[in-house]
Amino acid sequence: MKIDSRSEPDSTSPAMGSPVGHVRPTTLMIVDGHELIRHGVRQILETEQDLSVVAEAGDSVTAVTVSTAVRPDVVVLDIEIPGGDPVGTVRRIREGSPDTAVIILSMLDGPELVRDLLEVGVRGYLHKSVARHDLVSAVRAVSRDRARVVLGVSRSSLDHVYGRRDEVLSPRELEVLAATAEGLSNAQIATRLSLAETTVKRHLRNIFAKLSAVSRIDAVNKAVAASIIQPPGARNSSRPGLVAGAVRPFRSRTKN
Repeated sequence: MKIDSRSEPDSTSPAMGSPVGHVRPTTLMIVDGHELIRHGVRQILETEQDLSVVAEAGDSVTAVTVSTAVRPDVVVLDIEIPGGDPVGTVRRIREGSPDTAVIILSMLDGPELVRDLLEVGVRGYLHKSVARHDLVSAVRAVSRDRARVVLGVSRSSLDHVYGRRDEVLSPRELEVLAATAEGLSNAQIATRLSLAETTVKRHLRNIFAKLSAVSRIDAVNKAVAASIIQPPGARNSSRPGLVAGAVRPFRSRTKN
């Protein structure tokens, strides 16, 4: 275990913004069973002015204990962490520090494992071959936007995780879900699609059930992650609401 007290954030600093001067750095904890790997990841992250590694751990028990005490903004966790299974470790980290975002680094992207980790609240899942700038971008994304989930796994893996649910959703449900992803209210969706607001609510209930979602944000994040709909700003889709390219993070502007 290693805690770097010199990097403790200043509670009086303004909220995090752009990675330039006078902002509180994003605090990070690195969890990996190999010291050499921890050192390498630390070097990558600490070259960025807005990122600060405040703790390290080499096993599951220490990771949970230290993250609860330090409460970093982000934990970067090796999936093969000694002393505990990754799903249980993530669950305990989030129980002790609910506001901490967990990003998994893994050589695997099995659909069942990805699904189980998403269900316990993982905010990022990246392959260990990820480029350094992509790791940095993922850390920034999940720390700045609590609605974002960043996935760097194969599309086929996500197809298996979510069972190609774009084939389960009706064309109208896809339209409602795509409009929800834009942050439109039920009333605005009803106006756009020439529906009654009660009909929009019924479609949303059906969408939640089909995607095993508990909220608008959850439904949209799952749909974007599974390449069912495109996030705001995406272009060149062959069907309304369907993704034409790679998975991207999503930010919702509307509360459930």
